[in-house]
Amino acid sequence: MPLSSDRDASDQEACRSALRGGSKSFDAAAKLLPRAVRAPAVALYAFCREADDAIDSGTGSLEWLQQRLHLAYEGQPLAIPADRGLAWIVRDFAIPRALPEALLEGFAWDATGRRYQTLSDLRAYAVRVAGTVGAMMAVLMGVRDAGRMAAAVDLGVAMQLSNIARDVGEDARNGRLYLPLDWLHAAGIDTDAFLANPGFSPALAGVIARLLDAADLHYRQAGAGITRLPLACRPGIGAARLLYAEIGREVARRGMDSVSGRAVVPGRRKARVLAAGLPRMILPLQPLAGACVPEGAFLVDAVVQAAPRPAQAGAAIPWWALAERVRWTIDLFEQMERREWMPR
Repeated sequence: MPLSSDRDASDQEACRSALRGGSKSFDAAAKLLPRAVRAPAVALYAFCREADDAIDSGTGSLEWLQQRLHLAYEGQPLAIPADRGLAWIVRDFAIPRALPEALLEGFAWDATGRRYQTLSDLRAYAVRVAGTVGAMMAVLMGVRDAGRMAAAVDLGVAMQLSNIARDVGEDARNGRLYLPLDWLHAAGIDTDAFLANPGFSPALAGVIARLLDAADLHYRQAGAGITRLPLACRPGIGAARLLYAEIGREVARRGMDSVSGRAVVPGRRKARVLAAGLPRMILPLQPLAGACVPEGAFLVDAVVQAAPRPAQAGAAIPWWALAERVRWTIDLFEQMERREWMPR
């Protein structure tokens, strides 16, 4: 049920402002979603962003954010736009509480500087900070079955692993290390020395390559789920999947060196990637992988076992309109790139 009061309208505008200021990528993706999904997605982003910033800056504890989450689920949110938006979403879309709780847990792991011994440990982190978002977005689109929900979690994990591979140097200079410690030790890399003086090496290149291989596996498993989303939702989610995977390919083009500089995908290549790959993200239907990444199975179970409430994923679009939607998606990313480079 859409919000209609003046106060609700101002809340939605505040959430949109947070989106525009916080993430150009998510802002673009939101524009590609059908209207019935776009508004709750923006409100969801606003709460997630505010929670992440609060824990990262030390202005809010995990316990305080959990209390805000509790009040939102009780229908008594604090007088904060993001909290009121969250209360609306969880009421109308029946999002299981386990999903945002896991997200907050992942943020708390970041705040403590947690490190990850194995790939499984790292996937558990990626499930919390990104798989949860994939799962909640899928619920907003009307997805509640195990197969498609597993693919949504896989997509979130894949995108997070791409981010980690891209940001190895930046994270290290901020005192953070996400690469699996057992991989680093096997490659002969002293983690303390690396954090003290981040530098690229052939040994580190091998570790980053392994991480990108792991991400590619999750991207492949997520692809079938995208082809089975509501038709109007496929171009936006398909575009996100293709462009995040391209980040990993750009890291590979740089010889796996994500320490000396940050991999950026040029705008023209984004358009080429979308033109070549987006039709396959929409049609034809592909068989679902089935099993979820083990560390994310609890998210799938929480959604499947919850009693859903009716929610619409937006009006369907006719199949013949898909070509126009694909073209519009490519044009949007080209326009974004031109706007970002114009001041330079």
